Order: sequence, then structure tokens, then C-alpha cells
Amino acid sequence: MNLRLGTRKSLMATTQSQQVADRLTELTGRGVDLVGITTFGDVSKAQLSQLGGTGVFVSELREKLAADEIDFAVHSLKDLPTTPDPRLVLAAIPLRDDPRDALVGARKLADLAPGSRVGTGSPRRVAQLRLLRPDLDYVPIRGNADTRIGKVTSGELDGVVLAAAGLARLRRDDEIANFFDTDEMLPAPGQGALAVECRADRPELIKLLSTLDDARTRDAVVAERAVLAALEAGCSAPVGAYAVDDGHTLTLTATVVSIDGAAAVRKSTTGPVSSAMELGRELAATMIAEGAGQLMGEQAH
Repeated sequence: MNLRLGTRKSLMATTQSQQVADRLTELTGRGVDLVGITTFGDVSKAQLSQLGGTGVFVSELREKLAADEIDFAVHSLKDLPTTPDPRLVLAAIPLRDDPRDALVGARKLADLAPGSRVGTGSPRRVAQLRLLRPDLDYVPIRGNADTRIGKVTSGELDGVVLAAAGLARLRRDDEIANFFDTDEMLPAPGQGALAVECRADRPELIKLLSTLDDARTRDAVVAERAVLAALEAGCSAPVGAYAVDDGHTLTLTATVVSIDGAAAVRKSTTGPVSSAMELGRELAATMIAEGAGQLMGEQAH
């Protein structure tokens, strides 16, 4: 019998879920059927920052898992709350795609005229964009990638910022005007990575799904998400984090930026890959000592 893979119904979600399904079948021979599920984040018209961000795209999938209506689920890892659900286990984190943010439009960010309108639904992106170009007008937007890109082609906006990985999965990466290197804009913790989740009481399924796991990606995102958790920040907060695992050492960089782009705390650390979570927690503690908590508080108000 084929496994039931729960996924959001958006083109982005079904595309990345199908890629995971195909890879699992290739590695194990098990067939997989996609089961489309509508989440609260999909139907709400509110901005993500107003929804609180955390879990709005995954809670319904998790409830279907717990009820045994699906066998496993695929999420964008950056949408997954950092607080574990004891009913479930993160069985695999496949090899990460491009973690960077990207600008879609006719011109690079540096070439946009002052006052140009750039769309993004992410406070993290807005805060870091304001560090780069405080003279632009940043417009909050919702909707799938097609909807957002359509605001550029219609002339409503001069550009939109999206995750490079998502654009590549949709084969829309030829519309990217420029990529933001991680020294310019740190991605959301876990950006570009997928999370494969199933029930904790299914050891045989966990073993099967673990064939999809990439150890280096897991180490990196564990460190990034540890920063987010220690800062007690949700996925809509202005927190960027990115870690690189060379097989022995983990290099982790994180930032918290005030929403107006006027102040930022940015720190880096290195350590053994075996201490990924501790590295993230220690880096967050250093950032809090240097005022990151106050910047987070300003965002909350």
C-alpha cells in the first residue's frame, strides 16, 4: 500500500512534496500518494506577522498526522515551530537547497530608484533590506509566488523578495534580478531546507524516512533553530541565522535587526558539529547580552 504524504495545496508545497515523494520511492521502492490539506495560514488574509507566524502553515498537517489520516508530512522547515510536538518526530531533513533570499524584478536592488516599491511579507527581510536601502518603500504582501511576482509584472511593485529555493523549485529562478549573499541578508533559520515529519510511535516508518536525511543539513539547521528558540522568537520575527557545516566544524552567524533597520546585533561563532544546539544557544545568549532582546521587544510593540 502506498504511503500517504500530507502537504499544503499550494503549487510550491505540492512541488516540493512531490520531489520528496519521488526521492523516497527512488531510494526505497515505496510508492507515495500526495494528500492535499488546507492550513489556517493558507486561508487567512492577515499578514504573517499579525498571525504570529509560528505554526500557521503546519498545525493542520500535524493534527492529520496525529489522527493517522496521513503517514508523513513535508513542511518548509522555516515554517516549523522550534518547540517539539511530543507526538511527532522529525524523521528527515533532506539536502538543503539554496538558502538565500532573492529579488524578482527588472533591476537589482542597488539599481532601483529611491522610493521604489519592494514587496515582502517578512519583517526579517524588511529589517535587513532597510539596512541596505533605507530609501525604498517596503510593502507588506501575502499570497503564493505567482501572486507576488504578478504584482511586479503588473507594475504595482518594482520588485518582490522571495526565497531562492522556492523560485528554483517552481522553475521561476530565471526571473531573479539578484541574489542576496548571506553577508548582505541572513536567511530565516532553516530556509531552503525541508522537514519530513511522522508520528513518534512508528519506528519502521521513521527508519524508512531517515534514508532522506542529510547529516550536514541537519547539523546546520539545528544550530540555526537553536538561536531562534533561545531568542524566544517566532518564524515571523526579524531574526536571520545561517550555519555552514564542513564536516568537522560548524560556522554559525545570526542577526536581530530592528524593524526600521536603524539598529542590529550580528554575531558569529564556530565549534564542533556535535555541539550544534549548544552553539546556537550560546550565540543567542551573547546576542541578548548585546541588546538583541530589546530589538525583539521593539518589534513586538
